[in-house]
Amino acid sequence: MYPVSSGPSLWSCKTSLYGAFKYVIAVALLLSSMAVGATANPKYAGIVIDAKTGKTLYASSADSARYPASLTKMMTLYMVFEALDNGSLSKKTRISISRNAANEQPSKIGLRPGQTISVEQGIYALVTKSANDVATALGEHIGGSESGFARKMTAKAHALGMKSTTFRNAHGLPNSSQKTTARDMARLGLALREHFPHYYSYFSTRSFKYGKARYGNHNRLLGVVKGVDGIKTGYTRASGFNLVSSVRADGRSIVAVVMGGNTGSSRNEQMKKLIATYLPKASRTGRGDLIAQAPAAATRIALPKIGPIPSFRDFSEVRVALAYANPEKTAVFPIPLDRPVIGRNALIDSLKKQRAVVAPAPRPDTRDDANTRQTVNNEIDPVVTASTGLPSGWVVQIGAAATREGAEKLLAEAKSKTGGMINDAQAFTAITSSNGEQLHRARFAGFSGKSHAWKACKVLKKSGYGCWATQQ
Repeated sequence: MYPVSSGPSLWSCKTSLYGAFKYVIAVALLLSSMAVGATANPKYAGIVIDAKTGKTLYASSADSARYPASLTKMMTLYMVFEALDNGSLSKKTRISISRNAANEQPSKIGLRPGQTISVEQGIYALVTKSANDVATALGEHIGGSESGFARKMTAKAHALGMKSTTFRNAHGLPNSSQKTTARDMARLGLALREHFPHYYSYFSTRSFKYGKARYGNHNRLLGVVKGVDGIKTGYTRASGFNLVSSVRADGRSIVAVVMGGNTGSSRNEQMKKLIATYLPKASRTGRGDLIAQAPAAATRIALPKIGPIPSFRDFSEVRVALAYANPEKTAVFPIPLDRPVIGRNALIDSLKKQRAVVAPAPRPDTRDDANTRQTVNNEIDPVVTASTGLPSGWVVQIGAAATREGAEKLLAEAKSKTGGMINDAQAFTAITSSNGEQLHRARFAGFSGKSHAWKACKVLKKSGYGCWATQQ
C-alpha cells in the first residue's frame, strides 16, 4: 500500500485562513490609509479632477454642502480678473477702504477707513495673507456694496456651472447661508486656470510686502510638493481647514480639493497623499478647456454726474453721444463714422432713423441692505447693455456708432490724434440693443479719478471730439 498523507490538520487550516484574513485586512488598511482622519471626519470632503480631461479621479462627499471659508476669495479674485479684462479696473486703480471693510475680522492687512490700496496690491493681499478687509473693499468697489457683490458672485458661480454654491460675502467669514461643495470649488479652480492664465501666476506668490510688513502665503505646499502652483487655503471653525491645489508635473495636470480638515497639518498631509496617488493616474493628453466662459451679466448705466441734462434726454442714446460739459456747443459726432453728423439736431434725426431705444425713467425708489443705502431717482435711465461689463470708476465717452468696428475705429483714431494720457487709457465698446438693433458706444476707462477724466476730455475736445465723462 502506498502511504496515505494525513494532510493539513483542521487547526493548521484555520491558522492559514486567519493569516490570510489578517493579510487582506492589512492591505485594505494600507490602501485606505490616505483617508485616515478624513472619512471619519463628518466635515471632510475631497475631490481630484484631471484638468486635461475633466475625469473625476477621486471623490468623497464631493457634492455635499460645505462652508467655503476663505476659498470664497477664489471667486472674489475671479471677479477682479474679469474686471481687469473688461476694463472696469486697472492694476493701478485705487480701492478705498470703507469703515465696513476696516472692521472685518482677521486675517487682514489692518487698513484704516479712508485709506486706499491698488488693485494689484489687493490681489497679492488676497492670495497670500487672505486679507478680509481687502476682499470686502474690492467687493464693495466692484459690486457697489458687499451684498451686491455677493449677488454678482453667486450669479457668476451659477453661470460657471457651480450650481450648489451661494455666496453672501467676499471674504468667507462665517455666514450660515454661504455654502458650496468640493466639486464646485474644483470647478472654480479650473475656471481660474483656464480663463485667466495671464493672471494665474499671482497664486504662486510666496510672500507679499506691504508697507513695512511682509506676509507669507498660507499655502504651505508651494515650493514643497512638486508641481503645486496655487491656489488657496481657508479656515473657519465651522468649515474646518480647506485647501484647493493646482498641480502640473510630468505632462499631467490636476485640481484637487480637501475640505473640513481637523488641522492645517492634517489637511496638508491629506492633500499630499491625494496628489501622490492621483497625479500619476491623470492623462497626458486632452484639451483642458473644461469650463465654458460665463456669459456677462447685463449692466445698468446711470446718467452722468456732471454737466446739465439736455432737454432731449428722453432719447437715451442721444445723451450717450453728446459732450455733456457743454451740450449746446456744436461738435462732430461720428455716427456712423463714414458719414459724420454735425450738430445736435442732425444727431437726433440720425438716431431716430436707427430707432434708438427710448428708456423711460424709473419711479423713485429707495433700497436698503446691510451695508449701504442706495437711492434710485428719476435722474437715472435704465439702459441694459450686452457688453462684457462697464467700469465702476470714471470713464469718458467720445461717441457711438452703428457697428462695433466703427466704434473701435473711432477709439483708435482718438488715440492716434491725442496721445498722452489717452494712449494709457483702456479703450472699450459698450453695446445697447433692442429688437435686434444695436448701437456701439466708444469709451475709454482706467482713469484714476474725476480730475483725470476731465483732463482727458479737455484733451479730446481740443482734437475735435465730443466727450462725456461720468463715474459708474
